[in-house]
Amino acid sequence: MIPEDRIKQSETRIFKAVFPNTTNHYDTLFGGTAMQLMDEVAFITATRFSRQRMVTVSNDRVDFKKPVPSGTIIELVGRVINIGNTSLRVRVDLFIEQMYSDKREKAVTGEFTLVAIDENKRPVKIVIPS
Repeated sequence: MIPEDRIKQSETRIFKAVFPNTTNHYDTLFGGTAMQLMDEVAFITATRFSRQRMVTVSNDRVDFKKPVPSGTIIELVGRVINIGNTSLRVRVDLFIEQMYSDKREKAVTGEFTLVAIDENKRPVKIVIPS
């Protein structure tokens, strides 16, 4: 399988409802909760791509463009954007969907770098399964 096909196949989408127990005093999603969900999606995306043990080594940037209100649905979409020797970069976009309308908008974007490791937790070459 060529990398472009593998990237497409490994794209990860997760939906969540934003409930009050995940929001701050402004009734919007905690930034840390958003980052935790995004890191999880990045991990799943990288693992689906490589089918190897993966760990997050850096979060290059997270841009919070819009607040994420309580009572909305969020979709997190992870996609591999770069393949290195031992690492992958994954972009995760978080979209807000209103529960009772078709309105949808991008709220948060982040990039994560994950490294493939062996059983001794040492970096290993990314091997693209065929």
